[in-house]
Amino acid sequence: MFRIKTLNKISPIGLEVFPKGKYEIGDDISNPDAILVRSADMNSMEIPSSVIAIARAGAGYNNIPVSRCSESGVVVFNTPGANANAVKELTLAAMLLSSRNIVGGINWTSSVADKADVAELVEKEKSKFTGPEIKGKTLGVIGLGAIGVMVANDAMALGMNVIGFDPYISVDAAWHLSSSVARADSLESLLSKSDYVTLHIPQSEATKGLLDADKFKIIKKDARIINLSRNALVKDKDVVDALDSGKISCYVTDFPSVELLACKKVIGIPHLGASTPEAEDNCAVMAAQQIMDYLESGEVRNSVNFPKCRLEQRYANRLLVVNKNIPNMVGQITTNLANANINIQDMINHHRDDYGFSIIDSDQKIPDSALEQIRKVAGIIRVRTIER
Repeated sequence: MFRIKTLNKISPIGLEVFPKGKYEIGDDISNPDAILVRSADMNSMEIPSSVIAIARAGAGYNNIPVSRCSESGVVVFNTPGANANAVKELTLAAMLLSSRNIVGGINWTSSVADKADVAELVEKEKSKFTGPEIKGKTLGVIGLGAIGVMVANDAMALGMNVIGFDPYISVDAAWHLSSSVARADSLESLLSKSDYVTLHIPQSEATKGLLDADKFKIIKKDARIINLSRNALVKDKDVVDALDSGKISCYVTDFPSVELLACKKVIGIPHLGASTPEAEDNCAVMAAQQIMDYLESGEVRNSVNFPKCRLEQRYANRLLVVNKNIPNMVGQITTNLANANINIQDMINHHRDDYGFSIIDSDQKIPDSALEQIRKVAGIIRVRTIER
């Protein structure tokens, strides 16, 4: 029986993916095979040696110590696209909020709720909350993954001109992106042309502070910025300075802070990007399925630290090897199997950055002595077998 530890409240619809009688699931599981997590911070957590997989029910994964997991052969999954529609809808709403001063108007209306002449006041003061339409304006989309593509396509349907920037766009994303979306040659080019800028990229060392004082010098005057991705992508002080100086008109963020909320041109949303029941269900189902596929067949998909790897299992015995991506790894693995008179029927080997992953199938049971020899090879991190 496989053991799954949950670190947050996970949608019951997601947990139902695991077959009853084959999986034990709970928040008090000791020595689990895998961990299912949403927002719990695992960076200082001691991860049991029994864990071979961690799945984040969401797209971001900065709450998981990915480097430490890679070193110990723990495959980390996320669920890109599962919450895409929820974030897309909030992004479209954020554009409208930033344009029409809807929040300011609602707050003002609440402030005069006790006045007898509310109707007259509304007609008199409504001009204070005038704002432009988004139709015909230019939207710059930074990051064309699952969410960015949906935002770009729907903005086109709303009559906007759309510019996209993503030097690492995947083939799958490109297939789904409208051909009418213009491609920016650089981030600077996008910023200089866009009336609205929306961020849909992960947080990393390379993307921290992506929008800073230097970028705000070249951004189009009166631009509106939307950040529903990660707080550190935009430098708080620099965006407040740009707002105070009048260079940009509004900043909508899902990550409010004391410094940001002190500025009247900031619209702070309490991290609602993926906060819909549909998104929570979708993320949980996708995370659970990925854990189940990895535990039962060794399939790796949507991993943030190991390569995508899938091989249809047509033979009874499967060997899974996680290793450092260094020369002669495959040769040493197959040599040890040959020395044990194991005939390889099918295999696949992929690598990603510093790590490799192999799936090897045979119609013979691999003896423990051969597995032990493979584990002794320098650079081998983890060895596992699956029998059917």
